[in-house]
Amino acid sequence: MAVSPFEIPDRFNAASFFVDRHVEEGRGGKTALFTEDGEITYAQLQEMVNRAGNALRELGVEAEQRVLCLLLDSPAFLATFWGAIKIGAIPIPINTMMRSQDYLYFLNDSRAKVAVISEPLLAEAEPILSRATHLKHVVVAGKPSGAQIGFEAWLSRAASTLEAAATSKDDACFWLYSSGSTGFPKGVVHLQHDMVVCSDTYALQVLGITENDRTFSAAKLFFAYGLGNNMYFPMRVGGQAVLYPHRPMPEAMFEVIHRYKPTIFFGVPTLYAAMLQVKEAETRWDLSSLRRCVSAGEALPEELYKRWRDRFGVEILDGIGTTEILHIFLSNRPGQARPGSTGLAVPGYEARIVDDEGRLVPAGEIGNLRVKGDSTMAYYWNQHEKTKATLFGEWIQTGDKYYQDKDGYFWYCGRADDMLKVGGIWVSPVEVENTLVGHAAVLEAAVVGHEDTDRLVKPKAFVVLKDGHAAAPGLEDELKSFVKDKLAPYKYPRWIEFVPALPKTATGKIQRFKLR
Repeated sequence: MAVSPFEIPDRFNAASFFVDRHVEEGRGGKTALFTEDGEITYAQLQEMVNRAGNALRELGVEAEQRVLCLLLDSPAFLATFWGAIKIGAIPIPINTMMRSQDYLYFLNDSRAKVAVISEPLLAEAEPILSRATHLKHVVVAGKPSGAQIGFEAWLSRAASTLEAAATSKDDACFWLYSSGSTGFPKGVVHLQHDMVVCSDTYALQVLGITENDRTFSAAKLFFAYGLGNNMYFPMRVGGQAVLYPHRPMPEAMFEVIHRYKPTIFFGVPTLYAAMLQVKEAETRWDLSSLRRCVSAGEALPEELYKRWRDRFGVEILDGIGTTEILHIFLSNRPGQARPGSTGLAVPGYEARIVDDEGRLVPAGEIGNLRVKGDSTMAYYWNQHEKTKATLFGEWIQTGDKYYQDKDGYFWYCGRADDMLKVGGIWVSPVEVENTLVGHAAVLEAAVVGHEDTDRLVKPKAFVVLKDGHAAAPGLEDELKSFVKDKLAPYKYPRWIEFVPALPKTATGKIQRFKLR
């Protein structure tokens, strides 16, 4: 049965809507989550959420205070996220693939009093915890050490009933961090109503999600994309989600689909390309449960779309979303996909292409993508100038270059800045360049996007060496390892070209477009 969009009242708490409502409507005994340790029903999830909310309160967390969530895809993630929202606090899920210094930045920028961390991620996070100015308590999902609090015991001591805070639909609800081409990541502030808007536009009207659907997302919950895919979309309709805390390797993805029989699978082009490399996948695993495959994060090449559809009999719906807009706002439609394009505006969103002065450009002409929709962020935390440069009244400029064909379909043409999308995750060339220059042999470096054999973009570095250092295959490997060691591993350059000099402007700025 089709679910009709929800009229959001002025007094609204997202945790009540996405969690409590299912128990009230009689779905308490239904499985909400499939995990490696077994199934969790909506009633069990509600109890975990209530206990987490009470436990956070006992640590002194008050309304609007931030709770950092450095958590793998697990019941602990959902308990902490919804528990914080239920008491009016603000959970901040963050990227589990970052480095110590990144975590210190997130903690200090957000002024989080409490951090909830999955034990396997402590190795990277622990060294900086004592340097986080505002941090008072560390809760560990797993085995704590020293003064850390164990998540399981912490939850079991807390009361299992909790009344939702009387928040407004326009109260701050949660943050996500968005990286940019220069400077530090920006805290994107989302409101209580935003998850409902994304569910009722894209999930209901494009995917046609129902309570009979079971989702599985290779993109993790800390991503804006994964958060919708595998948490609040199924929880909008009383559906089910399959949680997978490990790296999304191609064979493992087939294994999970075969075992748990999801109906909707969410991936990124790089993963689909890798899965297509797996020999005899269509005979080794049963993918017949899938009714939809979705791609976002980077543009899906037409070739990948066709190869997947021909081999597995299900089309991939490509779309684009941003952390700032929370989820997908342009998408292909089932049965009407135009391979290579990003499709049409999702119902509830408007999109237009403008020139640098903000004037509409004619069809076929490349310009800047602007979008209007009610899930757009309120602002960037503590970044007034960047907020002003991004928001234009009800419209937000995404930083993407697009053109529209005569039928209204949108076609991606790259970025307005030099940012790269690698495996669906933003990479700043400046950050990689600065890291390379930290190597004793490197004088200068420039990083640009370069297409691999699947026409997917990966970082390529052009490197000028210091006198006394010669280009060699050994040095190339050394530089790749050097970057991997200092930054999140997905950021390292896949190719390194040694050059005598870099093209520059009269003022000395590197002209990356010439290298591209």
